[in-house]
Amino acid sequence: MADETRNHLDGRAHVVVQSGRIEQLHQHIGGGPEADTTVPFQLPPARHRFANRVAEQERIRRAVEDHAPQAGPLVALLTGIGGVGKTALGFHVARHLAGRYPDGVLHVDLDDHRREGTVELAEAVGEMLAGLRVEKEWRERSFAARVKQLWTLTRDKQLVVVIDNARFGSEVAPLLPASDRSLALVTSQGTLYDLDVAAVEVPLGPLPAPDAVELLRHLVDDPRLAAEPEALADLVEGCAGLPAALLVAGHWVRKYRRRPLSRLVGELTAELREKGLPMVEAVWDAAYEGLDGEAARLYRLLPLLPAPVIGEEPAAALLGCGYDEAADLLEELRRAGLLDEGVDGWRMHDLLRGHAERRLRQADPAGAERDQALAALIRWYRRQAARADRTAAGSRMTFAPQPGPTEDGAGDLLFEDKAHALRWLERHRAALFGCVRLAFDAGRYEDAWGLCEPLWTHYLDHPHPGEVLAAFRTGVEAADRTEFLPAMVRMRCQLARPLWEAGRHEEAARQLGQAVHAAQALGGTFEEDRLRASALEFQGLLKAETGDLAGAVADFTASREIHARIGNAYGVLLLTHQEGKVALRRGESQEAVGLLERAHAAAVEQGRERMAARTGFELGRALRAVGRLQEADALVVAALESARRRGSATEEVRALGELADLAEALGEAGRAEECRAEAGRIVALQGGLPAPHTS
Repeated sequence: MADETRNHLDGRAHVVVQSGRIEQLHQHIGGGPEADTTVPFQLPPARHRFANRVAEQERIRRAVEDHAPQAGPLVALLTGIGGVGKTALGFHVARHLAGRYPDGVLHVDLDDHRREGTVELAEAVGEMLAGLRVEKEWRERSFAARVKQLWTLTRDKQLVVVIDNARFGSEVAPLLPASDRSLALVTSQGTLYDLDVAAVEVPLGPLPAPDAVELLRHLVDDPRLAAEPEALADLVEGCAGLPAALLVAGHWVRKYRRRPLSRLVGELTAELREKGLPMVEAVWDAAYEGLDGEAARLYRLLPLLPAPVIGEEPAAALLGCGYDEAADLLEELRRAGLLDEGVDGWRMHDLLRGHAERRLRQADPAGAERDQALAALIRWYRRQAARADRTAAGSRMTFAPQPGPTEDGAGDLLFEDKAHALRWLERHRAALFGCVRLAFDAGRYEDAWGLCEPLWTHYLDHPHPGEVLAAFRTGVEAADRTEFLPAMVRMRCQLARPLWEAGRHEEAARQLGQAVHAAQALGGTFEEDRLRASALEFQGLLKAETGDLAGAVADFTASREIHARIGNAYGVLLLTHQEGKVALRRGESQEAVGLLERAHAAAVEQGRERMAARTGFELGRALRAVGRLQEADALVVAALESARRRGSATEEVRALGELADLAEALGEAGRAEECRAEAGRIVALQGGLPAPHTS
């Protein structure tokens, strides 16, 4: 019995827990002697020997030793100007203290989630939850709920959390673990006066000259450093004790191994006097001047990318070259010390980003090079996003004309399957959302709203509410600028859902009211009729969300009738399903059974496994309400089996919960307890929070 998915007792399907799954779940959540001991360690490998900062490290160590229980997590605030080495110190301390914090080391860079100066905190908390191995389906959707989920999951843990590039205390507080046995290392350019927890401040100044010399010697194994101490001292002084500048200087010295160090430093000094530049700028200029032509052009164009991580594909789009050539040019920039190689791709230090922007203004005062590269980048992202969307969602209702291959050399990507396409959309989401704004600001309104269409598929799979709201608002405004009616309707529907999921029901209702009204002026093509029906469906979903069930039924019925008139069988199926769900909520159980039986039969006939499982699940609930328990049991068992085949843990848990309620109705308390226990184990495995039981 324990090894069967179901056991037929008295001619009825009886679900039991699989013993292999039980063991797997026990091991994964630490319930047995062979428990999975893997813990997160989200720090990059050390690439250079760490120099000095002895006093700062000792200050943090003492704070760790003296931290009082029940005082909340220890927060060490590392402050100093850009390029002074705050992140490097945070990583170094985290590596050396990791043994004291057995539950792992997490890292979040707030600049990765900063859009137009504001951090999307829900996304930052979501990254923390992902580090704690919470699968995306089990992360709470709202910011407040995610923070509570983080507190719940960290209340007993001993963690190190490195929070990079904070500007305000309000950006840090939601990311702090709940346990007083955890340590948070926070980097910021200044004191965070609004941080409402006690913090040990560790200010960092520029490296003293001896330590800067030591760091440079580790970066460059070159006899000239010992042979020409005066030139070495001048170079170190010019770098102002900034590790970011010393890194570039080290690469620059290595590149010109045959020139005397005094000559190299003399050239920098001459440029300093001639242009009135700080010597740090002259060091970067020297590295830039040593680049080949295309590498130099790529360097000054890279700040146009609206994302912190740089990949060879968008770099190729900027230059209009092939991916291999772009990869070679990025490697040249790394060898020059102008890029860092991270786990997730190339990154450019903010100080160097500013230098690259200045060089672009000097090389392109009229902005022609910038505008051409930006247009190519937006076109490329729009084209690839549309391809990913088609792979992930198949043929669906879209209205933006799809951009074809352009004269640029950056080729199109091939997506193997839905999972690959969705991963690509998630990996490039910061750039995609950023390109919506860039396109709008450049007056490329069709590109702006056209980019929003494939972002809908991404949003359904990876909800990022803050970013989505900003992008879809821009999409609405862009559609209005083009006065293209289908886009004006579609963008408002896309904006409405994240609005109501964020609790902004009145604003969502206004957007959908405008969409439904505008849809009345659409033509009579198949796609325009589908859009008209879709707007009504969205409005019905919002009404159901806010408890206006009668209004929801009216909208769903009107939408279904349009789908029936144009012969869209799948649309009829979806809307019949929605009508059945609302009827069940209204207590009209017999009507719900009739509607859901039709929807379920249509899903089976159309060969749609997921919809067959969903309609079967809802039909099972309706049948339980009218006392047809045996039929309900078989349908929910089928939904459970489908969820397991498709690997949908959320649907598996829902089915187990319904089976528990059915078992109770059948007087099988043991079976009900077994189903709820397995559901609880799955929730724990996925990192979610258990929901209160309601029958």
